[in-house]
Amino acid sequence: MNDTRQLNQPMGGNEMPRFGGPATMMRLPTQDSAAGLDVAFIGIPMDIGTSNRPGTRFGPRAIRDESRMLRPFNMATGAAPFESLQVADIGDVPINTFDLKKSVDIIARYYDEVLTHDVTPITLGGDHTLTLPILRAMAKKHGPVGLVHVDAHADINEHMFGEAIAHGTPFRRAVEEGLLDTQRVAQIGLRGTGYSPDEFDWGRERGFRVVPAEECWHKSLTPLMEEIRAKVGGGPVYLTFDIDSLDPAYAPGTGTVEIGGLTIPQVLEIIRGLRGLELVGADLVEVSPPFDANSQTTVVAANLAYEMLCVLPGVTYR
Repeated sequence: MNDTRQLNQPMGGNEMPRFGGPATMMRLPTQDSAAGLDVAFIGIPMDIGTSNRPGTRFGPRAIRDESRMLRPFNMATGAAPFESLQVADIGDVPINTFDLKKSVDIIARYYDEVLTHDVTPITLGGDHTLTLPILRAMAKKHGPVGLVHVDAHADINEHMFGEAIAHGTPFRRAVEEGLLDTQRVAQIGLRGTGYSPDEFDWGRERGFRVVPAEECWHKSLTPLMEEIRAKVGGGPVYLTFDIDSLDPAYAPGTGTVEIGGLTIPQVLEIIRGLRGLELVGADLVEVSPPFDANSQTTVVAANLAYEMLCVLPGVTYR
């Protein structure tokens, strides 16, 4: 690429000790808006949509803190995102911590403004409710998008405690509102107990490819991702990644834990398997630091957010 811009770089460990420097994602520069950026890291410190253990309001700050060990070059894939993309951390969405519905509207308006710029947002959550307003903004810009949803739960509840919007309902609402191209949706890692044997069939009936966790056990997911790319390709795609998709042995710091989940190598295969798609945004949600022994979950989350950056369009590979 003939990019003559002065591109932002993460602060290196020889410039400032890893335990010092700015408390931003990868210790990157910060700015007040997405203007001039190719990629913006954004935090949404929210847990008012959760139904079990709270604490995801502290997720963005903790993920940023544990990102301090990340280096700019991906040794496994050859991705060098900071050689071709202008990346910065633009801070947190100022939600209303006392009102979920108002917060959803605030998030949607915030991303409407972000997407007036030619930028790809990577969002640090925050509970999974936040994906609905982001998808509302995405659909305004791109039309209905394809979706790769990695999660222990389908999040297609009709209501939760009589409420239409919560962290267990975003993808039912997104379908009802026409935000998704339902023939280009994949859900990976679903598992656990349910209220009926057809718990995951609502999505299948609308064209989703639903991959239960048991279908992933004891194998590489590289072949699956060839199928997923064929399923969701052909247009803009959004990635939403719930940290509870991982088995709690790897990511205990989350609100709704389910055994029998994905492994870290498998989720790396999932994210790396999205390379080449028209990814227009991504989020990583449901990290709850108060339940995170030794920052184990936030270390994983920070690394996965970096992996998301590495598969975006325009990344240089060496």
